[in-house]
Amino acid sequence: MDNADVILVGQRNSVAILTFNRPRALNALNSELNRKLLDTLTKIEGDSEIKAVILTGAGDKAFIAGADIKEMQSMDAIAARAFALDAKKAVDKIYNLKKPVIAAINGFCLGGGMEYALACDFRVASPNARFALPEITIGILPGSGGTQRLPRLIGTGLAKELIYTGEMFDARRALELGVINHLFERESLIEETVKIAEKIA
Repeated sequence: MDNADVILVGQRNSVAILTFNRPRALNALNSELNRKLLDTLTKIEGDSEIKAVILTGAGDKAFIAGADIKEMQSMDAIAARAFALDAKKAVDKIYNLKKPVIAAINGFCLGGGMEYALACDFRVASPNARFALPEITIGILPGSGGTQRLPRLIGTGLAKELIYTGEMFDARRALELGVINHLFERESLIEETVKIAEKIA
């Protein structure tokens, strides 16, 4: 598979590893990344050699630290709607992919990034991971399924509290809540996730 600038595509046996590759922007979601992810997952779905998929972030600071606010600031209403629809298509592709998808969360997992992670079949993280749906702090609600997927995962009351307050929580709390399945050391996160993926494959 070919590497792309915003998403690096690797393969370990029958496991594809997709790395969001905008580390200087904390892997923030922009239009290019949303479209590239949708295209890459579509290709993977048709590749019979790939049996499982891992999503992770480049660098050691972020999985995805939300949407690219710099890009969004320049958008008019029509462009903002198109951006939101592209993000929703990418999230839905993760959720509906006919192959298991695991999020290996290696830092900030915020806003749209958390919605990408929630769309995966399950999630693992390193101790430096931080989670939040902070959209409320700018007067909006999560727009890519977070208001549905988080309650299904941890219950309505807890999910409402996190969405209404925008509170950030750490990896240990995420494990207690059931947002993540396992906590692995940062240095071994990908190796341990690959082991799980290969067992599934």
